[in-house]
Amino acid sequence: MFSKKPTPGTDTVSRTAVQSNAMGAPTFSVLGADLAVKGDITASAELHIDGHVEGDITCAGLVQGEASAIHGAIRAQTARLAGTVRGGIEVSQLVVLKSARVHGDVKYDVLTIEQGAHIDGHLSHGLAPVDSDSPLNLAS
Repeated sequence: MFSKKPTPGTDTVSRTAVQSNAMGAPTFSVLGADLAVKGDITASAELHIDGHVEGDITCAGLVQGEASAIHGAIRAQTARLAGTVRGGIEVSQLVVLKSARVHGDVKYDVLTIEQGAHIDGHLSHGLAPVDSDSPLNLAS
């Protein structure tokens, strides 16, 4: 019953993700520290990034690790940034941790900045109302 071993060559992570999608949307997705992605990323749930991304990110919620780097725009309902971001940010609720380095303009509704964080860009309060049916539909 519990002693079944995965078949060699079978991707356990993919199988788990497929099972999660069959039961409903997963609660979060993780891009590990050893991962580098070139291209845009869209996620309907929370996204945790520890690696490097060159491209725009659109997601319901973003959590960025300290060693990660994002080179592209970020659009999300919520974001907690701890690494480096080079690009514009549009987030309803934004937390910038002391280890974060942001290079780009930031649009937000609620903003928290820890002492020691670096932001090089313009801060603009107020986003257009978000469509409650679609967490990814942030108005420009």
